[in-house]
Formats: sequence, structure tokens, C-alpha cells
Amino acid sequence: MTAYADHRLNVSAGLLSVGVALVLVLLKLWAFAATGALSLAATLADSALDLAMSAGGLLAILYAQRPADAEHAFGHSSAEDLTALAQAALVAASGAAIGVAAVRRLLAPEAPAIAAEGLGMAVLVVSMALTLGLVLWQRRVVARTGNRVVAADSLHYLGDLLPALGALIALGASAWGVTRVDAVVALGGALFMGVASWRVARGALDALMDRAAPREVIAGLEAIARTHPGVLGFHDLKTRMSGSRLFVNIHVELDGGQTLDEAHAIGASLRRAILRAYPRADVLVHKDPAGVSRHPEDPRGAA
Repeated sequence: MTAYADHRLNVSAGLLSVGVALVLVLLKLWAFAATGALSLAATLADSALDLAMSAGGLLAILYAQRPADAEHAFGHSSAEDLTALAQAALVAASGAAIGVAAVRRLLAPEAPAIAAEGLGMAVLVVSMALTLGLVLWQRRVVARTGNRVVAADSLHYLGDLLPALGALIALGASAWGVTRVDAVVALGGALFMGVASWRVARGALDALMDRAAPREVIAGLEAIARTHPGVLGFHDLKTRMSGSRLFVNIHVELDGGQTLDEAHAIGASLRRAILRAYPRADVLVHKDPAGVSRHPEDPRGAA
């Protein structure tokens, strides 16, 4: 699949995400006004954040695809991580507000009445169906493009199904006269949002702090270098993630008696092998003669 085709799929997922989030916000706003259910307010707040995050994610997808330029030699993919960090802060703030409201309602002498439970339940069923459809499309896009923003958005929407199911149960319980369940479900939703925001923030911070790629990726790179024809050894394998891109720097040890053309051919072949395994990688291969003495003035201790 070409980079252009990947980009079109990523944009389609972003546009669909924004459209679904907007529909869900309008539906839940209408239902909350009719029912007054705090558990429904929690899912409304989450959907409103989804709308903001999906819009930000779409902008990040569009911006991150811009090619490298004189001022951004490594591209613009860090926009995805900055967007994710902002999304995490919004989710955490919303979860805290919902949690405080839920605790106050639990401590109130009397639980407030909830009305029009049937309407609220119908809206939640529709919203869950729309969310599930969106997640299925997003997962298809991720399977073909590997875009990090779409993958994170998909996980977030998949997580939305749990509090929506909880709100559905709370409204059903209210219809039977058990109104305290609403606040308990809202409190659970707030805790879920707090955990989810921490996971998103941690992933974004890892990328922005140039943390190495996952261990399985490093192991895969090592296996490729170790078995590649002409490569006698390797060292100084360095990796980092930026959005959906993987950056790889590796020093390979080659026969020092061969020509520069031959050494270049081996390095270029290794780079192609890595790109076949990791198509969205940016690979830099440095070639050293095998057995060369390390220079004492090299601060890295490398050849």
C-alpha cells in the first residue's frame, strides 16, 4: 500500500471519528436534559472530550504527514504525541469533575430523581452501536496503516463502551427505584477516565523523551542485523518512536578489505531489510571495519 493510500485511510478514520463524536454529543445532551442522570452526564462529558480529541487527532494526522523540511529534518510526527498529551490532560480533568459530583451525590441525604429512563437507555443503545461501528473501522485502518493516533483513538472509543454500559445499567436500576446506582456508576467512570488518561500521557511522554522502541521491536532489529549477509557484527543500536514513526540508528561491522561500493551495497541492503519488516521506519546505517580499535577520544567509546 502506498503512503498516499495510507494517508487517505488515516484521514477517513479521523473524519468518521469526528462525525460519530458529534452525533453522540448531541444525542447524549438531549438525553441528559430529559433524564438528569449523572451517569449519563459522565458519558456525555466523555463524548464531548472524544469530539475535542478526535478533532485534534485529525489535525495531528494531517500535520504529521507533512514531509521533512529545513526546520524539521526528522518530519512532523511528534505532533501526534503532543496531541495525545493534551488529550490526556482533558480526560483527567473531566474525570476529576465527574468523580467529585458523584461523591457529592452519594453523600447527599436523598438521591435525586431520574426521569425518562427509557429515553436515556434508547440513546445509550444507539450510541454504543455507533461507537462499535467506528471502532471496527478504526481497527481495520490500523491493521493496514499502523497509525498511532488512529490506534489510540480506537482504544479510547472501545473503552467508552464500558461506562456507556454502566450508565445503561444505572438507568435500568433507576426505573426499578434504585437511584444510588447512578452515582456509583459515574464514580466508576471517573476512575476509568483517570486510568485511561495516565496511560495515554505515559505513552506520549515516552515518545517525547525519546524512549527506546518496545523490546520486541529491538529484538526484531537485532535479529535482522545478526543474520544479514556481509554483516560481521553490530553495535550502538539506538531507537526512538515519534508518533507512528520508528527511528533506527545502527553501526554495523563489515570486512575492512572490501571496496567502498561493496560496503555501501551491504549497508543499503540491510536498510531495505529493516524497512521491509518495519515499513514506517527511518533507518540510518553506519559502517565500521570489523575489529577496528576504538578511538580513546570518542566520548561514546564507539569505533
